Amino acid sequence: MRILGISAFYHDSAAALLVDGRIVAAAQEERFTRKKFDASFPGQAIRFCLDQAGCTLGDVDHIVFHDKPLRKFERLLQTYAAYAPQGFWSFRQAVPTWITGKLYHKRMLTAGFAAIDPSARVSDLILFAEHHQSHAASAFYASPFDEALVLTMDGVGEWVTTSVAVGRGSKLTVEKEIRFPHSLGLLYAAVTQYLGFKVLSGEYKVMGLAPYGTPRFRELILDHLIDVKPDGTFHLDQSYFAYSTGQAMTSDKFSALFGRPPRRPEVDLLEPFHMDLAASLQAVTEEIILAMCRDLARQYGLANLCLAGGVALNCVANGRLLRSGLFQNIWIQPAAGDAGCAVGAALAVWHQHLGQPKPLAESDAMQGAFLGPNYTQPEIESRLAKAGAVFEVVDDATLLDRTTDALIRQDAVGWFQGRMEFGPRALGARSILADARSPKVRRQLNLKVKYRESFRPFAPAVLREDVAEWFEFDRDSPYMLFTADVRPEHRRDMTQAERALFGIDKLNIVRSTVPAITHVDYSARLQTVSPDTNPRFHALLSRFKAATGCPILVNTSFNVRGEPIVCTPEDAFRCFMGTEIDMLVAGNCILHKSRQDQSLLKDYKHDIEAD
Repeated sequence: MRILGISAFYHDSAAALLVDGRIVAAAQEERFTRKKFDASFPGQAIRFCLDQAGCTLGDVDHIVFHDKPLRKFERLLQTYAAYAPQGFWSFRQAVPTWITGKLYHKRMLTAGFAAIDPSARVSDLILFAEHHQSHAASAFYASPFDEALVLTMDGVGEWVTTSVAVGRGSKLTVEKEIRFPHSLGLLYAAVTQYLGFKVLSGEYKVMGLAPYGTPRFRELILDHLIDVKPDGTFHLDQSYFAYSTGQAMTSDKFSALFGRPPRRPEVDLLEPFHMDLAASLQAVTEEIILAMCRDLARQYGLANLCLAGGVALNCVANGRLLRSGLFQNIWIQPAAGDAGCAVGAALAVWHQHLGQPKPLAESDAMQGAFLGPNYTQPEIESRLAKAGAVFEVVDDATLLDRTTDALIRQDAVGWFQGRMEFGPRALGARSILADARSPKVRRQLNLKVKYRESFRPFAPAVLREDVAEWFEFDRDSPYMLFTADVRPEHRRDMTQAERALFGIDKLNIVRSTVPAITHVDYSARLQTVSPDTNPRFHALLSRFKAATGCPILVNTSFNVRGEPIVCTPEDAFRCFMGTEIDMLVAGNCILHKSRQDQSLLKDYKHDIEAD
């Protein structure tokens, strides 16, 4: 039985394929088209999934789309009716798009599939899941739990913005919902845009900026923007927002409340005001999630919690929730955003529509999120040679030794190995690596490799067996979705003058023996690395530890700002030649920047779009 899941036409299109209930492949369309958050029909991702399973489109038994378009259109109509005539121009722009396309998703999907295989007859195979059903299924059915509470939070699906479900075996029953326009995801997105960052990508920046400020606007947010009940449910005052009626997320009343207009990206500098608002938003977000989960833990008494939806990517809130002890175990879908709905929709068909049992498992079904394309050593060599790369091929031991030596020299290393990750995080397959012990690495990577804001933190990849010796954390975190503090014995005491610094002035203070991954509040977004899911990355960390005594490396995604994570060897080589990455390790090929044809160098700094 083959089930193809599709997420498309809004943002972050993706495809996933199940074979007899097992996830065999999943990938985002952006990785193939090189268009960040590509929303188009995921034709290339579908072709990859089919090739990975060794089948054709005609061999697929069910195709499932991740939401129900007619219900979204219903929301559009009812929202306009509720706010008319305000928002007429926005409504007028949206309706033709729906009338000419989005209302006819089945027709659009059928046309997309015809371009892949004209002989396949798939129209009768297409099913539609609800958006938050797809999120919830991606979390529960992929988790290692037989029973769990399932919480999904995002901007909005058809109508739902937050849902609570209970999963038991093959059953997944929705218990509660919060509906549009009341949305924690849209609140976070509104402040993200007001702070001058892009919605759907800038939320990470807001979370990273928050520790530089103080939450002095917390009461203002709670008194005016959002009314939070003791059980964590909430109501947004729509007079402060414009997402229901216009292109902007916030209204003039929102700007008046905070005493200034929205920050202009790439024009206005970040000030303490912006940091304080980010800190206040993050504090309110954490309080809402904790209040909600506290009430749900009391009401349902379940030991396990599963999370999905874009809000579940807030690793700071996840870390605080984990430390609260409300649940014994928390599992978060690594592709928690809309891309993961492709997996969830397919799992919903397998378990809910077809009634197949959920297998008992010691680990989750995501296989470390390594579900994307892989390239053999001959393929890597051939593709790099055609791209004009100069490289040498070495054995495994030499590869680990030379990579370790480069890291100790404080080189930035592009690491291209095995199957590409599914989801927003690079987890050691398409990564840029660096020495976490270096106080210069954060600035060098942000300014010379990633070409992004200097305040943005980097995450540590740490050997699973050593995590408790370096962080206040002792469990698996393979998907980089929890934060934890660096242990006190690895911290450095700040001077009185350093403690007196405020805001961004705190950026370059050395706070620990691993300063490159230690955020301003001593936290870090952890990835634990185990030999069963990523043996080569684990071997590199082990080799680095043997040489330095430190089992930690900086791990950031192999891309530059505004570009998707690299997919192919050619992508890796282009990124390598367009940035100040010093060495590229692709399979068993080693490339040094100084030995490359200098005519192939590309200045990414001036070509990339702000994210």
